[in-house]
Amino acid sequence: MTDKVELLQKVTAFDGYFKIVRYHLRHRLFAGGWTGEVVREVFERGHAAAVLPYDPIRDEVVLIEQFRAGAYAAHSENPWLLEVVAGIMEVGETPEQVAIREAKEEAGCVISDLIPMYQFLVSPGGTSETTAIFCGRVSTQGVGGIHGLVEENEDIQVHVVKFDDALKMLAEGKIRSAPPIIALQWLALHREDVRKQWGISA
Repeated sequence: MTDKVELLQKVTAFDGYFKIVRYHLRHRLFAGGWTGEVVREVFERGHAAAVLPYDPIRDEVVLIEQFRAGAYAAHSENPWLLEVVAGIMEVGETPEQVAIREAKEEAGCVISDLIPMYQFLVSPGGTSETTAIFCGRVSTQGVGGIHGLVEENEDIQVHVVKFDDALKMLAEGKIRSAPPIIALQWLALHREDVRKQWGISA
C-alpha cells in the first residue's frame, strides 16, 4: 500500500449479497500536506473477468442479453442489457479460468484461445471492483438460445452478431454497458491483428 494514504478506520457498514465498507482516511495533497479526514463508503463485490467471444472465420461476436437490477434502479427504459460474458472470480480462480467457465455457462461457447485486452477499475469513485477483459476465440456455429444457471435465476438470451452490425449497434446507443463498449472498441482497433494471430488471412 502507498505511504501517501493513512487509513484511520475501516468499518463494515453492510454485509449481505454484496458488502459495503466505510473507510476513514486522509491522503497527501498535490501541493503538499494532508487532507482532512475523508469518509467514503466503498462497494466491495470482488473482482471480475469478462470475455468477448469472437469467431475470426465468420467475423461474428457473441453478445448476451439479460435483466440488470442496476439498470432497473437507474430508471432505464429497458433494463435488459446487451453485454459480454462476465463473472466474478472465486477464490483460487484466474481471470482466464473465469472467462472460459462463464462463456460456457452464459453463452454455450467453447473458448479455444484468449487474448488479454485490459484490466480496469469499474467505477473507482465508489467500488473496489476490477475487471480483466479478454477477446476469446470461438466458433459461432450452433451458438444461440437461452442459457444461465437456474439456481441463480439467470435468464440469458444469446445473440450471434456480425462484427460490423455490432459496431452499428454501438454507434446507435443500443449497447449501454461499459465492458461491451470497451471490448468492441478494442476489437475495432485490433481486429486485423487478432485475425492474423489466429491464422486468418485478410
